[in-house]
Amino acid sequence: MKQKITNRYLAPFLCMMLAFVMLVAAAGCGKKEAASDAGTAEGVKVEGNVLGEGDTQFMFTVVDGKGNETGFEIHTDKKTVGEALLDVGLIAGEQGDYGLYVKTVNGLTMDFEKDGAYWAFYVDGQYANQGVDSTEIEEGVSYSFKVEKQ
Repeated sequence: MKQKITNRYLAPFLCMMLAFVMLVAAAGCGKKEAASDAGTAEGVKVEGNVLGEGDTQFMFTVVDGKGNETGFEIHTDKKTVGEALLDVGLIAGEQGDYGLYVKTVNGLTMDFEKDGAYWAFYVDGQYANQGVDSTEIEEGVSYSFKVEKQ
């Protein structure tokens, strides 16, 4: 009789403990530590999105197809924006006749042939006149990639 009572309460007790542990773990995973030197780029908050190491820094913004903006503060010793963004893993693409053709930014891939969407490169809010891999990093200048559709 004593063993039946123990077994009857043991399963619900273990389930409650498991739920409690999962709740505590989930609460801890959702926290991000804010960087002490967080800034803004084009009105986009940059908290915890500081990437790379180096003496040169610049602001980089990603604007997805829904208009959501994510800002990053990039630190690097690279010379071009493309090299720096490749180095921290924010962009990926393939080499073409005109330089690096960026297909993926911040983990989001655009397929022009499928739906006419592509990543457009901007320098200080203006459509860039050269590719990201040809654009030298300038002090105080912000850079961004925005999804555009034809």
